[in-house]
Amino acid sequence: MAYKITEECISCGACEPECKNEAITEGEEIYIIDPDKCTECIGWFEASKCVEVCPVDACVSDSNHKETREQLLNKWRKLHPGKTPAAT
Repeated sequence: MAYKITEECISCGACEPECKNEAITEGEEIYIIDPDKCTECIGWFEASKCVEVCPVDACVSDSNHKETREQLLNKWRKLHPGKTPAAT
């Protein structure tokens, strides 16, 4: 499932450059994650980078966007045509 950023976000910007899918953008008050681009870093890394770098644990799983690992890989392939996902 995709991740979302909660109201605990302090808008530090640590997460945005970590997202290779460019799913994270600065919102009016906090950063936001586009669920159509979030693959939980499947295809790039073994763990979600936004979760790793967030100093206030504001990046959490979004239960409104449940996806299987295969669905996340398929989304990654659509976002990065012609590329091969990392072995994760």
